[in-house]
Amino acid sequence: MAETKAYSQAAGSGRYNKATGLLGKYDNVRRFWEDQLTGIMLRPHLNALTDRKRRHLERLRIVDLGCGSGDGYDLIMGVNRDEPGIYDYITAAVTPETLQEYVGFDINQKLLQQAREYHRDNGKVRLAAADFSQGLPILAEEDPFDIYMSSYGTMSHFSNEQLVRIFSDICRHAEPGALVIGDWLGRYSYEWQDLWHHPPTEEFFMDYRISYIYPEEERNRADIATFNLRLMTREECLVIIEEVFRETGVRLKPLRFFDRSIFVGRHLATGDYNRNTPRMLRHQTNSLFEGYTRTDLSTLLVDYVPRPGFEHLNSFYENFFMCCNTLIEHTITLLRNYNCRRGGLCETPPEIPPYYPEPLKEALHTMQAVIEGSGWLDWGDPRANIIEPHLGYSLRKLEMELQPGMGAGHSLVGVFEVIK
Repeated sequence: MAETKAYSQAAGSGRYNKATGLLGKYDNVRRFWEDQLTGIMLRPHLNALTDRKRRHLERLRIVDLGCGSGDGYDLIMGVNRDEPGIYDYITAAVTPETLQEYVGFDINQKLLQQAREYHRDNGKVRLAAADFSQGLPILAEEDPFDIYMSSYGTMSHFSNEQLVRIFSDICRHAEPGALVIGDWLGRYSYEWQDLWHHPPTEEFFMDYRISYIYPEEERNRADIATFNLRLMTREECLVIIEEVFRETGVRLKPLRFFDRSIFVGRHLATGDYNRNTPRMLRHQTNSLFEGYTRTDLSTLLVDYVPRPGFEHLNSFYENFFMCCNTLIEHTITLLRNYNCRRGGLCETPPEIPPYYPEPLKEALHTMQAVIEGSGWLDWGDPRANIIEPHLGYSLRKLEMELQPGMGAGHSLVGVFEVIK
């Protein structure tokens, strides 16, 4: 029958699959938290670069080193230029019209094939195989790029010596004003607290397992390959950048370091490297962003377990998780006190202590405004579709504004400008 053939074709295309934001590589946290936080942090530097290119009637050329499935393209193209007003339609910092070319290099042929399939209709995307272990000789055949980027921990595959070679090749190839984005695994993520005892002045590679892609009941039975990935601090990055300057005479000026995924790192769910991690935290945070799905907000509370001998880290994490817990408990109290029939709070919330950090005070006020402004709606489940996502955004804001940018997240990202 024609119907059977049509549905079979649709199913076989891979585009008829059911999507979920609760699991997988592209879960809600990846799309609405991690990638968005990265974009917000990159925004001012990307805006300055695109403004300069526009004044010179030029378009952007981007190279993605370790492009994998080509996710760096979506990452850059998803950065908003400014905090958009409710009227604005086009908000992107880089639009297809302002992009000349995105070039992605990776050593993994399967990931490159995924990228080619995903970007097959995009004539501005070019992908090729390359091995960076001996530097970047591939750049000799390319015109200078405006952005030299890596993402999702790519630079953690390399030793100090290799990193110096890679960044030196970038410096020799780039023109003044180019942006360089390096992305490593953070050395002091709560996800791998058991590894904190290694001296921060020495290179350290962890045995990394992509175990988070398996359901918990299959995780212990699955034959999961491990591979070495470097854990980094901001200070280690700066040592490498200084060595690059001695090697090339070109300065990589640090514009920003930031930690990504302090609250929601993927290995919080596995406990592979820290037995004390809150296993359901990423899943429940995914639930905040899932439409028509209500979340037990008490499951987002974190009981931080300090590691003796690391007072500066314990102090940061204690403060960070207490701020997150305070916001969550405040939201639970507001929801409990809200009268849907009356369209308002039954009790006036207590005054916010003046000594709270400013980002926390702002988040507390925001959640009260969101609940009072939407709780009275009679359709569309305002808790699931309005209030809970805004709690997710508010927690993301706390991570963004309270972080030290030292390697305390799943990833440590450094943004640099080429100075010649």
